Amino acid sequence: MSTQIQNGSSHHRSSSSSSQHPPSNQQPLSRYESQKRRDWNTFGQYLKNQSPPVPLSQCNFNHVLDFLRYLDQFGKTKVHLHGCIFFGQPTPPAPCACPLRQAWGSLDALIGRLRAAYEEHGGSPETNPFGGGSIRVYLREVKECQAKARGIPYKKKKKKRNAIIKGTQSATDIQQQASWADISIYTYMDGKFFILYIMRIILALYMFNFDS
Repeated sequence: MSTQIQNGSSHHRSSSSSSQHPPSNQQPLSRYESQKRRDWNTFGQYLKNQSPPVPLSQCNFNHVLDFLRYLDQFGKTKVHLHGCIFFGQPTPPAPCACPLRQAWGSLDALIGRLRAAYEEHGGSPETNPFGGGSIRVYLREVKECQAKARGIPYKKKKKKRNAIIKGTQSATDIQQQASWADISIYTYMDGKFFILYIMRIILALYMFNFDS
């Protein structure tokens, strides 16, 4: 009997505990959201490791720039120095001792995720340290430096826009040509009708004189 009571009470406790903690049906995070959470945690840990630790509320663009330079030691992109014989070559034929850096595209995407995470955690867009002008200048300098060192220029994609503009101009030219053609036709037709009208008058005068 006592065994049955114990079994019954344990079953009741397990059922009550399961009712108090229902299984969660949270959807898994997307790849972007997962990466953004990891980046945010990494940046927060970086601030805590400073001496003295930097509270997130006191973070400014200087801490962000130091964080980007800190990440260069984990980079995998070869950036040739000016004294390297392979400077400016996209595909060097042999290895060299030039350092590895974080690629410009990776840093640009990282800043975008951290800027969004900062505002999601209550930060104001006006005081967002990841969206300041100093960060944009640094990223532009990294982009230009790596483009020269690797011989791979980053070109803006304007072909589609130029094609649209060219197509619009072509359509406008065709419309103008059609308008001029219509004007020429109307002018020609008006002149032809005028000549016919004069000929009819002359013919009528001739017949009148002939009858008289």
